[in-house]
Amino acid sequence: MTKIKITQIKSSIGRPKRQKDTLEALGLRKINQSVEHNAVPHILGMIRKVEHLVKIEER
Repeated sequence: MTKIKITQIKSSIGRPKRQKDTLEALGLRKINQSVEHNAVPHILGMIRKVEHLVKIEER
């Protein structure tokens, strides 16, 4: 299974609650924090909702 590294690059301050909840569900709480997840459809859908706030790298 392909792994992806997700790094938060922008703040969630002033963003809709749904976007804040999505970041937290991905495991991101601070700027420059990174997490690794498997590239499964529900994770990719969450990333698509907040792609303007994160940077994605394939591993």
